[in-house]
Amino acid sequence: MSDGATLAEPRPAANPWLIAVLVALATFMEVLDTTIANVALPYIAGGMGVSQDESSWVVTTYLVSNAISLTASSYLAKRLGRKTFFLICLGLFTASSVLCGFAWNLDSLLFFRILQGLGGGGMVPVAQSILASSFPPAKRGQAFALFGVAVVVAPVVGPTLGGYLSDNASWHWCFLINGPVGVAAILLIALVLQEPAAATAELRKQQQSQGFDVIGFVLVATFLGALEMMLDRGLEDDWFDSRFIMVTAAVCAAAFIAMIPWEMSRKNPAVDVRMLASRQFGACFLVMLATGAILLGTTQMLPQMVQQDFGYTATWAGLVLSPGGLVTMVMMFVVGRLSGRVQPKYLIMTGATVVAFAMYDLTRVYADVGFWFFAESRMLIGIGLPLIFLSITTASYDGIPPERTDQASALINAARNTGGSIGVSLAANVLSHRGQFHQSRLVETAIPSNHAYQDTLHQMTSYFSAHGSSLAQAQQQAVAWIGQTVQLQSSLLAYVDVYWVLMLISLSAIPLALTLRKVKLGGGPSMAH
Repeated sequence: MSDGATLAEPRPAANPWLIAVLVALATFMEVLDTTIANVALPYIAGGMGVSQDESSWVVTTYLVSNAISLTASSYLAKRLGRKTFFLICLGLFTASSVLCGFAWNLDSLLFFRILQGLGGGGMVPVAQSILASSFPPAKRGQAFALFGVAVVVAPVVGPTLGGYLSDNASWHWCFLINGPVGVAAILLIALVLQEPAAATAELRKQQQSQGFDVIGFVLVATFLGALEMMLDRGLEDDWFDSRFIMVTAAVCAAAFIAMIPWEMSRKNPAVDVRMLASRQFGACFLVMLATGAILLGTTQMLPQMVQQDFGYTATWAGLVLSPGGLVTMVMMFVVGRLSGRVQPKYLIMTGATVVAFAMYDLTRVYADVGFWFFAESRMLIGIGLPLIFLSITTASYDGIPPERTDQASALINAARNTGGSIGVSLAANVLSHRGQFHQSRLVETAIPSNHAYQDTLHQMTSYFSAHGSSLAQAQQQAVAWIGQTVQLQSSLLAYVDVYWVLMLISLSAIPLALTLRKVKLGGGPSMAH
């Protein structure tokens, strides 16, 4: 490693594990807010007098601004210094979180969510860079395990915490809870984390001489923002039957087409897309896309299913995910140690196989399954995802020089966010279209000429009559019960199809992992050749 590269590496004076805990705590808050508002949307809609469709923008605006902020995080971290930039992001995130809790209407809430996403988007990639430069290579695997707990467990805790706060307090506390935690994190990080003045001066001098790729930033931000909006709003707006979706798709495509040659030709691009052309980093990027799709896809679908089809409250729907979160937390540290002994490609293949089996297990769902059926499936996911996530982080840094670690972090985290949006959108579309398909097929048999239908109608009429209803009322109740049963069965079959699709996405990571080269084992990613 050159002297210049060494100079650019901020080395902490404090215990690096204390830095890791504080950085992971801040990251946990940011990632938590990608899912904490999901179960609170009905409460937000009711409290502000808006439709469920309008309240969904609370999630969309955060994801869009988060993705846009990622594209500038590398430049700003170098221009301001990692510590300064991280504290600015954390301060903006904390302040806007509190403002979200005090929002007086939907417009103000959306504005504050945009600010929250802008602050949060810069935190995760810089947190990874701080960890990479705070630990020697032999201990980076364990440090990234702690970071991985924040990134993987937070989306699981989000629905649980959001459901509990919404059911027992108010949706406002989904945002206000970040206030005291954020203030404490800001004070402690400001005191503990140190960045040498020489390193800061060198980074500023380097970035000032190269300048910022404004056009590239605009193109990348436009592409990501349009893609996020299109994916999130597509199903509700009936995709390309909507003029808004068509215009958004056209803008997204135009920005992408213009972005590739522009960024490829820049000496100092806003996002170094040339890194994606390498076998190692490109494969890691694609695997992270799939991982994000699984993580957020299952986190969205499982609580939704148990609330919709099994009558769970928002709190209990969130609790379904909790055992898996505990397993994930333990597995992160286990994988942190395994990463020093086993090649990332083999850990990714094992994790993808376990997650695929968990998805297959969920395809066995039926109307009478209990709480632990869902919890045990989630625990299997909690075993598999850490094997994938931490191994991607380790492998993606292999061969990356120190001055490009911020770029690598931004791209990997953009893959996680974008993959999550794709996964949620794909799952929602499969659920909607397959639900209609299954309902139409089941209704074909629910006709008076069908003997099974007549037998069921007779049995249910007798049941309701025996419980005090008149014959006419009992017949109406029996028909209504059959209709509800058809809807429930079609919904369950549609969710089964969703889990089949997610299983295929999990399996797609296996051939991608085979393309990864062997890395130097030592507990963490290699920062240079």
